[in-house]
Amino acid sequence: MSIWKTQATPESVNQKCEDSMCSHVGINIVEIGDNFIRGTMPVDERTKQPLGFLHGGASVVLAESLGSIAANLCCAKDQYCVGLEINANHLKSATSGRVTGTARAVHIGRSTQVWDIRIENEQGQLTCISRITMAAVSR
Repeated sequence: MSIWKTQATPESVNQKCEDSMCSHVGINIVEIGDNFIRGTMPVDERTKQPLGFLHGGASVVLAESLGSIAANLCCAKDQYCVGLEINANHLKSATSGRVTGTARAVHIGRSTQVWDIRIENEQGQLTCISRITMAAVSR
């Protein structure tokens, strides 16, 4: 059973994300399942820190983008969601290729939501785990 209150496709979400942070760093939504959203981000000159590793902040941008998109797809029509808090543990570096993040709900309430975002490298190794708390605000 789907958790989404607003139906969306990867294509429609990517279109809404044009000219935003997502498009600036190359985030691409690739899958929306019944209870998760998945997106990718390149490890390139836009997302690496000077030593050549994926920048921790870029991982947080991916995590917050996925959590925010997912939360807003779960909101009532008269609400929108904004971030309250995010944390991230960086577990393994990435130097090239692409990372994939998957956001899954931990809690979907009337006033708050909590999302778990796991980011993996192309070998399926966990590079970052993040949790975001979102506030549901009346329009």
